Amino acid sequence: MERTEQQNPALSQPYEVTREYKVFREDDPTPVSDLTAQISFTPPKTKTFQITQAEGSPRGRRIVNTILEQEIASANDGHRGDITRSNYDFAFLREQNLGAVPEYVLHIIPKRRERGLVLGDIWVDAKTFRIRQIVGVPLKNPSIWVENLHITVQFADVNGMWLPVSVDAIATIHFLGIYTLSGLDVAPSVASSSPPSP
Repeated sequence: MERTEQQNPALSQPYEVTREYKVFREDDPTPVSDLTAQISFTPPKTKTFQITQAEGSPRGRRIVNTILEQEIASANDGHRGDITRSNYDFAFLREQNLGAVPEYVLHIIPKRRERGLVLGDIWVDAKTFRIRQIVGVPLKNPSIWVENLHITVQFADVNGMWLPVSVDAIATIHFLGIYTLSGLDVAPSVASSSPPSP
């Protein structure tokens, strides 16, 4: 699994993705906010984002900003959050099929209490050993205003790179109640133009 991730072109190629976020409050099926973000990665570990469109409550924008800032910080930390034996202990739970591909489900337990590490489960493709899904809770909340954060990240092949294609989160926001966030890549990843070398 570690060797497969080290060979992922997404670690060495610059790219940009467009992701749409919808933010929901409690059980209301109508989103309170709808935002679009442009996320850019420049190897080896520089990730940035820009909100390009925002509708609805500014509270939703703050929630999306908090989630994206956590993603950016994790990228800037380098390999400290990678799902590897240096960061996690693993326990085999079961084998199952989520569709046509058999998968191994492993429980991951962080070795340190640090930002960017998640306690939860991962689904690993039994043939390619690529991580297809992560479900868990961050050991450290991204903000003092957020608690009980639970995230689900799904991965897929995008233009030859293995990338997250959807992010779902549910959390309690202090004084405001429970919010759900759904993020989905809406355009294929494209190679970004890196600046010329000096």
